[in-house]
Amino acid sequence: MIGFGATQFTGDLGGKNQIGTDYSLKDIDWPSTSLGGMIGYRFRFHPYWATTTSLNIGMVRGNDALTGEIVRESRNLHFRSMVFELQQRIEVIILANEKFGHRYGFGGHSKKMKNHNEQVYLFTGAGVSYFNPKANLNGSWVALRPLKTEGQGLDGGPSEVLGFTATIPFGIGARMGIGRMWRIGIEATYVKTFSDYIDDVSGTYYDRDILAAQVGEDAAFLSNPAQQNTAWFATDQQRGDSKQNDAYYYINLVVARNITYKDYAKSRRMNRWNARYKF
Repeated sequence: MIGFGATQFTGDLGGKNQIGTDYSLKDIDWPSTSLGGMIGYRFRFHPYWATTTSLNIGMVRGNDALTGEIVRESRNLHFRSMVFELQQRIEVIILANEKFGHRYGFGGHSKKMKNHNEQVYLFTGAGVSYFNPKANLNGSWVALRPLKTEGQGLDGGPSEVLGFTATIPFGIGARMGIGRMWRIGIEATYVKTFSDYIDDVSGTYYDRDILAAQVGEDAAFLSNPAQQNTAWFATDQQRGDSKQNDAYYYINLVVARNITYKDYAKSRRMNRWNARYKF
């Protein structure tokens, strides 16, 4: 199966023209919508259950310049990052309309029956993501993690940040058959992460002079590029919300080919028959 679609990010950067709302669709930064895709293998091991292994790749973004909320706009931070996520999920089919083959009338004569294969399903699972936040500096995209913009690993700063995080996806999907062997559908996924540094923003401002001396002038500038209301963004002032981790979303159009066809509608009928008439 393969899929293509749109990605969105909710973290410390960007958002609507309001104070940020944790994990809320109300704070989605629509101008920062990007593209992504996936490739995977789905194994249906039961009429109502399936499991999918997938690799998801997408761009996520956030930009304070796109919000009219005065504090975030003045903060003037931004980022982008490719996210590579390996994911294993479990699906439960909550609605299904599956009918295949011929229907037999009186006298054994077969009648043509229209094929149906429509499903609605929920899913969750576990995964791991790699991310590498970057910022635009003089027309070039510069990796932020080596710049230690919040003093990561420096004296008095937080610990070094890894470029990996565990993830938990939650989502809903719907698919329909195009013949017996092909399926097309749509999936909407929310991905909970266990990192607050996908956007390179989490805690407080580190001393710019120390950053300039120990890491470089680029690190000092990108840690605090505020051009207005600069008194709000001094050393040890709040830079991000460390109480909430980052999350991202994606909506994909998914196309799949069934390489191990099985009539699960018939299996469900047989299961109900056996349960009803079991002695």
